Amino acid sequence: MIAEAPASHKGWNKASERLQAIQAEWRTIGYAPKKDNNKVYDRFRAACDGFFNTKHAFYAEAKDDMAKNLEIKTALCERAEAIAEREDWAKATEELLALQAEWKNSGAVSRKYADSIWKRFRSACDKFFELKRSFYEGIKTEMEHNLQLKLEICEAAEAIKDSEQWKKSADELIELQKRWKEIGAVSRRHSDAVWKRFRAACDHFFARKSAHFADVDAEHSDNLAKKNALLEEIEKFDISGGSIEDIKEFQRRWSEIGFVPIKEKDALQKRYRAAIDRLFAVLRGGDRERRTENFRNKLSSMKGNGGKLRSERDRLYNKVKQLETDIATLENNIGFFARSKGAEALIRDVENKIARAKQEMADTIEKINLIDREQE
Repeated sequence: MIAEAPASHKGWNKASERLQAIQAEWRTIGYAPKKDNNKVYDRFRAACDGFFNTKHAFYAEAKDDMAKNLEIKTALCERAEAIAEREDWAKATEELLALQAEWKNSGAVSRKYADSIWKRFRSACDKFFELKRSFYEGIKTEMEHNLQLKLEICEAAEAIKDSEQWKKSADELIELQKRWKEIGAVSRRHSDAVWKRFRAACDHFFARKSAHFADVDAEHSDNLAKKNALLEEIEKFDISGGSIEDIKEFQRRWSEIGFVPIKEKDALQKRYRAAIDRLFAVLRGGDRERRTENFRNKLSSMKGNGGKLRSERDRLYNKVKQLETDIATLENNIGFFARSKGAEALIRDVENKIARAKQEMADTIEKINLIDREQE
């Protein structure tokens, strides 16, 4: 019977319209024979009742399903809203896309809630992706700024890569390297190229610096050998048959030899000063003997002339007093120099002056003693 067919049909709206049409058509048909009329009507009504009972059962079940679906979609909204507050963009994006797939597979909800629940879910998704877009736009701007800063550092490094101011330029490059590390990342598209450009400038300078100082070290070692050879010559030299010009020649040759390794400098200079001082001491000793002999001859010419002897003694006595004053002043000055920076050379010069003044004073006193013995 045609009224029985819609009972298993799932397109309930169309099925209901078809059944209503069948019912209308039923009413237009006349009665069946009396013996069959009630039987046929009962069958038709049973079919209609079966259809509506199935329909009501379906909608009752669908209502329960939609209520469950609403709970599922509400939970999905809550999870999406929580993700929208995060900033671990890659993982959060993956999780949110998975939620969107779950949303599509979750069932329908009643029309009463369908629009509002969808808007809530879409709002959470839109919020997340807008924040993500803004974040990466900010990152892009920052990376572009970082790229500009690093390009400026490259230019600064390239400007000094051929410099021969080794200490100054090395310090500047080290400072540029520190600044480079402090600058944030640049985009992958530029990071490798800009780094290679900066590193090339640094490597170029430091390779040149290493080569330069390798040559310098070789030159310093050669100079060390030359100075050691000259020192041996000075230490063996017999100045007793020489003069001050011999010492000056040694000093000239020493000054013409260049720098030596820094770790050897102080010991070498100390040895050199000792050798030169020895020559001066021997030379001064010979000079003193000659001067003493000349003074004795001078006294012999004054013998018997008491006035000249007294006058000479007074002159020498005044000289001793002046030398005592000079020595006291020089010794006092050393105290001031000791408190000043880089005073070693000054102190050494003053000490030499004091030694010469004391020697001169001793020689002068010896001359006074010779006069005193002459007058006895």
